[in-house]
Amino acid sequence: MDGSADTPRGARPLTEMMQSPITLRANPERVVILPFQISIAPSDSAMGAFSRVGRICEAIKALSGDQVRTVLEEVNRDFTGRHWQTRGIFLERFKQVQSIHGGLEALDEDHKALIGAYFSHEYSYQAAAVMNPSVVVHPDQTGAGNGAVNFILSTRTVGEGHISTISFREGTFFADGSIEIKPETDFAVAARPRDLIPNEGAVTVHSHQACPVSETVLFPVTKQQANGLEDLRMVRFTEENGSQVYLGSYTAYNGRETACECFETTDFRAFRLTPFRGAAAQHKGLALFPRRVNGRYAAIGRLDHESLFYLESDDRLIWNNGDRILGPEQPWELVQMGNCGSPIELDEGWLVLTHGVGPVRRYSLGAALLDKDDPRKVIARSIDPLLSPSEDNREGYVPNVIYTCGAMRVGDWLFMPYGVADSSIHFASLKIGDLLAHLGL
Repeated sequence: MDGSADTPRGARPLTEMMQSPITLRANPERVVILPFQISIAPSDSAMGAFSRVGRICEAIKALSGDQVRTVLEEVNRDFTGRHWQTRGIFLERFKQVQSIHGGLEALDEDHKALIGAYFSHEYSYQAAAVMNPSVVVHPDQTGAGNGAVNFILSTRTVGEGHISTISFREGTFFADGSIEIKPETDFAVAARPRDLIPNEGAVTVHSHQACPVSETVLFPVTKQQANGLEDLRMVRFTEENGSQVYLGSYTAYNGRETACECFETTDFRAFRLTPFRGAAAQHKGLALFPRRVNGRYAAIGRLDHESLFYLESDDRLIWNNGDRILGPEQPWELVQMGNCGSPIELDEGWLVLTHGVGPVRRYSLGAALLDKDDPRKVIARSIDPLLSPSEDNREGYVPNVIYTCGAMRVGDWLFMPYGVADSSIHFASLKIGDLLAHLGL
């Protein structure tokens, strides 16, 4: 079923859009401490059956207390001001090394911390790029007031080796359409599993209870995620009993294949990461509706690499085939289409932001309105793009790309953060009425 609508006669280009002067760019000074992996295979050591890990640990064990403190003082001088609770991180890393290598009993805490330091390294998680944001209402609305709404912004951050991670920023959207982004904190901390990391399947990672959301970074932890967590599409989901949870989908990349996985949190401190199952799980860009539709979970996905499909499921982790509702029509979207985040509920229907790829692989943003009771029916869609690359927003890591992973409705406004050229994040605000007029409604 293709639900594409006839173009409304009144459809017009969108001219009323507020652009914030705020821009987020990559910051190589944002670093975290991660495990430094050293092969433990005996063949990798010049000492034969004695592994490199064993050689390093035995050498540290042989150091006197004064020698260990001297080296630790140098490490602390160089790194303590750059990270939060470095000693605790080193001691935690020591436990991981000990569980793999064995032995290392009866060591004092300084020796343990130094071993942990040798098997750790700094990683600049956004040295290359920051891009592809999504946004949700913050669970904490302290200090908002006067029609303002606090929000959490997710960003895709890219570092050494083109490894993608998920990080967060906090801010406030004001009643006049302007925004404020809270300053970055002094430190960033990688969320970690508390138990052994599974090779596959679901995993829960935790930030430290003392860390604000904006300090938390989600790194790959399973084999399927090894080369990155890409393009999180967040949504605040409300169940029929009124309970709420923050859900999302993201692309897990292992260097060869991509898969779609589910993000789940209630407090932005514990994050459950679970692979989706079903035919749609092999495709990028699944976007969940913010509530059930006619008693079932619903999503927008892309099953043929070029069109948008409406999907329903009785299990929010299983997504199979659906109904084709939107395909490439206009010149700016002829190569392929995709969604740009979860559908947004309006009185008039479900608003879906879309992206289209045109000549010279030029990515532009559009929109469509779906029927509220039956989202298979397309009420209206963009003839012209909402936003396209131009002379002042086309250059970067991947030129000629405008992209978002989700917007947020605030009263009469649509707040839309978006990425430019896979290099920076910009912020736009537009009136819902102007957007509907753009769609000819």
